[in-house]
Amino acid sequence: MSDARDIRGLRLSLPATSANLGPGFDTVGLALSMRLTIDARAAAAFQIEATGRDAALCGALEHNLILDTYRDVLQRVGGRELPLHLKLHNEIPLGMGCGSSAAALLAGVALADHFGVLHLGDEEIVAEASRREGHPDNVAACWYGGFTVSAQDGELVKTASFGVEVDKTGGWELLLAIQPTSLATKQARALLPESYSKADAIFNVQRAALLVAAFAQGRLELLKTAMQDRMHQPYRAEACPLLERLLPLMEEPEVAGVALSGAGPSVLVFLAEGTTVLEAETRIQGLVGPNVELLPLRIGVGVERTLL
Repeated sequence: MSDARDIRGLRLSLPATSANLGPGFDTVGLALSMRLTIDARAAAAFQIEATGRDAALCGALEHNLILDTYRDVLQRVGGRELPLHLKLHNEIPLGMGCGSSAAALLAGVALADHFGVLHLGDEEIVAEASRREGHPDNVAACWYGGFTVSAQDGELVKTASFGVEVDKTGGWELLLAIQPTSLATKQARALLPESYSKADAIFNVQRAALLVAAFAQGRLELLKTAMQDRMHQPYRAEACPLLERLLPLMEEPEVAGVALSGAGPSVLVFLAEGTTVLEAETRIQGLVGPNVELLPLRIGVGVERTLL
């Protein structure tokens, strides 16, 4: 058996993600330019050095989603559990609808794959993390980057990805509005109804199809219609007050689209062509007040893996 020191370290860089984007509930995801970066090496005991957002939470050894996933994956396959030293830098807000759990789950599975020498492929890693997440939208976007469309079929996850390097959407500018308090995904899902009317189902199917076309063709002007939703945003609005304040911006020429980011409570704003970030920040800050953080973003690339 190889000594732990024989296994090279691994650097992982995973993006934040925004799922749903209006009508694409549990289906579409978008990688964002904020990232979680981890330098992992085999060690004598588990240790985490964390910097960035929510460093205290990210650096805790107990109830740590990355380490818990790493251990669980290896235990399930009977693999060797090497203690790890993680040097972690986090830019992703936790509990804000920005895919922090998807990034952590994928990190845990990828670390188990590398240090357990499991030889998992991309599809297996995404499927494993999706099963743990309960839906594939954030997971697929985090791993593959750009804009993704995913469907879970039993144990399989089928994904189509529109990478930012091969389409016209890489230059689209975004603003993420983050309120001071978080919202648990489980709580946000509990707000949704068990069934929908035929009219609402048709409304969302039309707009979800148009949303895919808008990203595939790089047509920013389609988002005003393509990001409309009747399946989750209306039911989550009370728990996500920023949505009610910012959704009317869809009617203004300076804004291309507005949507709840994931399950909320953050709101993602797509800027129209010709609108500067400063102009948008000034307009939005006037609507939401000084306690709301505004982050300028772009569409992000997927996971990056480098041997150390």
